[in-house]
Amino acid sequence: MTMDKSLRIRKGSSSARGVLSRGERIEKLKEQERWTQGRSPLGLPKVRVVKMAVKKKKKAKEEGEAAAGGAKPAAGAKKK
Repeated sequence: MTMDKSLRIRKGSSSARGVLSRGERIEKLKEQERWTQGRSPLGLPKVRVVKMAVKKKKKAKEEGEAAAGGAKPAAGAKKK
């Protein structure tokens, strides 16, 4: 039996989850020093999930302009 496309786990979506499992939430609480040993794992406090936005690099854009426009003139060169 095949799996529906909407249920498949994609490679890129695994890093941008909005919900953490119970074990992951406990690890975050330990990092923030909000977890005490012997505490019940039920009813955990909320843990903020930080999502990182990836920006495109300007370097790739500049390389594309340099290739299209040819070599740039020197700073002190005169234009004809």
